[in-house]
Amino acid sequence: MTARGLPLALCLVLLAALGGLVSCSGGGPDTTLRVLASDELSDMKPLLDQLRQDTGVRLDMDYEPTNEASDTLLTGRHSYDLAWLSSDRYLRLKAKRAPAGRTPATGVQSTSIMRSPVVVGLTAQVARKLRGKSPGGRLSWADIADAAATGTVRFGMADPRHSNSGLAALVGVATAAAGTGGALRPTDVSCDRLRGFRSGQTLTADTSHALLDAFAARPGRTNALITYESELLTLNASGRLKQPLQIVHPADGMVLSDYPLLLLDPAQRAAYDRVVAWLTGTGHQRDIMRRTLRRPVSTAVTRDPRLAAPLDNALYFPDDPAVLDRLLADYGDPRRRTADQVIFLLDSSTSMRGARTTALRAAFASLSGADSSATAEFVRFYQGEKLTVVRFGGRPLAERTVTVRRPADLTALEDFVADGGYDGATAVWSALDHGYGTAEQALRADPGRAVSLVLMTDGENNAGIDRASFVSRYRARRADVRAVHTYPLHFGDSDAAELRQVASVTGGRMVDARAQSLSTAFKEIRGCS
Repeated sequence: MTARGLPLALCLVLLAALGGLVSCSGGGPDTTLRVLASDELSDMKPLLDQLRQDTGVRLDMDYEPTNEASDTLLTGRHSYDLAWLSSDRYLRLKAKRAPAGRTPATGVQSTSIMRSPVVVGLTAQVARKLRGKSPGGRLSWADIADAAATGTVRFGMADPRHSNSGLAALVGVATAAAGTGGALRPTDVSCDRLRGFRSGQTLTADTSHALLDAFAARPGRTNALITYESELLTLNASGRLKQPLQIVHPADGMVLSDYPLLLLDPAQRAAYDRVVAWLTGTGHQRDIMRRTLRRPVSTAVTRDPRLAAPLDNALYFPDDPAVLDRLLADYGDPRRRTADQVIFLLDSSTSMRGARTTALRAAFASLSGADSSATAEFVRFYQGEKLTVVRFGGRPLAERTVTVRRPADLTALEDFVADGGYDGATAVWSALDHGYGTAEQALRADPGRAVSLVLMTDGENNAGIDRASFVSRYRARRADVRAVHTYPLHFGDSDAAELRQVASVTGGRMVDARAQSLSTAFKEIRGCS
């Protein structure tokens, strides 16, 4: 080691040991590093001023929402020396899709600086109501999703397309809904498991800071916030709320952000090492915790009592880029409030009389809240959803549409499903043609509405138009109507080959309800691919 390098090395040792209470700048000129940072890290500015005084390294911070910052790095067209993100999982996952021969800037070195899980903040009234229904008072993502579907929880969450906190919450909900305990796979992601949860979102923003500002500025619009633990604690301590939010650490797991500092330019390793040593020193870890209420990575720091909740149920982040694509596509734009419409085409031929109609009504009841299992809580009918039931025999017999506002709406629909009025024939293709006519009317009234069809029959087509006539009429419809999928249920003595043709023509898929209960089949299909 050169004589010039020795003092710096000794200083770094002291820096780590004493928590950054010494300076390694040596009185020389400052080193300036350009840093692309997650926007929530703007609360670190006072500490970064001290870092510059102590180390001679100035961090020139550019703030962006985390996912947008990651996208900037993935282009490779930037001049940043470091990146400091709430999480680099999105960045590294997207980097897997980099073209052959090109390696995006994902950092030659990465060091976690602090931690914070994405959790739920509830008003005292809502927290009391939900905990009263939950064994031991512990709440889960399933409980939150169910309460969102019924309108009990109206939450704010940052846009998952831009913000890491919103994306982490989405991963948490989808992972809990899948029930596998492992990292999400593409087959685990189904839009039906997000619809009820999404229906409860009444507030959004591109960043978590903007979300908190909007929540505090308009009390009463929402009664829950989903974001970082640190930001909820900071908001509670700010005096901006009439009553602090009660913080829920979901029992079925949380996604943890670890705020890694990434070295992008290897030529700046020495300055990077000085910054890392300062930030991870015991004294400065304590300062970070006090100022930001993020959890220290240093085990030598005694935690603030508000950070005592254990994090022993951290969830795995997906390791397949296709999972993120499906999650974001299924959740869509949180600013768009149009609910979905499902058109149920239900066979009411005489063979459905008795036990089969009883099973059908039970299936609707289970989606209306009668089934309180964790998986059912993610796929129930939700507030604002539009449901159309068409009962058919040799022709369409009766039709009822409800928009879910209160339990009575669903009770009325269950009664209609089992209302009798059976017919001696089964016109599958005519019923489908009628269903697509209803879908066309819905899309004409609201072009942005997501519409799907569910076909349930226990017999073969023996009346009405044939397959060729249906296909001809279907292909003559508008493109947006042809994009509506049909999901047939194979039930009773129905013709599996015919139902597969239905799915094939319309882009849906068939579910076999003979190997499981009709209720389970309805939950599985729920109008989703």
